Amino acid sequence: MTDLEVPVQRTLRRLFPGTRLENAFQWPIESLDALESSFNVQEYLQQLIRADRSQVDKLVELPKGVDDEVWQYEHLRQVCLELGLLVVALAPECTAENCPEMKAEGWLYLCAAHPATQSCPAIDYIIHTLDGATTLLNNAKYFPSRISVPEPSLKHFQSIARRLYRIFAHAYCHHREIYEIFEASNDTSLYARFRLLSRKYELVPPNLITIPDSGEEDEEEEEEEGEDGYSRSPRASHSTLKETE
Repeated sequence: MTDLEVPVQRTLRRLFPGTRLENAFQWPIESLDALESSFNVQEYLQQLIRADRSQVDKLVELPKGVDDEVWQYEHLRQVCLELGLLVVALAPECTAENCPEMKAEGWLYLCAAHPATQSCPAIDYIIHTLDGATTLLNNAKYFPSRISVPEPSLKHFQSIARRLYRIFAHAYCHHREIYEIFEASNDTSLYARFRLLSRKYELVPPNLITIPDSGEEDEEEEEEEGEDGYSRSPRASHSTLKETE
């Protein structure tokens, strides 16, 4: 090594056995360009989330040099990962006895994870939805690369987002206390992040949104008919929506 050669100092990003939770992930935040990995966009997003989960605007903002489609893809993958924690919180209360059907604000959802589309307990529907979304996002046929998304695969983003939204909606409508504790604990802000992402990229149609945005009054609304003909009234009889995609 010559006098002009200076060794590059790199941060060892490892979680060693026995590391305490409060000491985990305590390495410095690195720029996207500095992350030399095939999964650098995922790593960059995750370190932003660990740094401050409540800054949803910053979390959803597209980084320079990253494709819109890849950014949506990584966000949806991350939402699936974190939703698993909400499922764990819901499991003791959202049982087949307490929630025999998947419902949310006047909607009844039928599950396609069966030989024939049918109704199933909410917790089963939620698990089927997460499994299906995760399997699809990890399917090399549709998403063969982490640096680009094939044009034909973009249609799956809306389908995945609509189904994930139903998990939030059911938790909000039928398990409000668990939902609010989860959303507020450790500044998770998972739904706030998911909602902003969905609005920015038009992933979930506005007429399907039933959870009021932060700051809005959660007041009773008159029955309103959506463009697709389904009732959105909280107190209307349940409209049935089948999984068709």
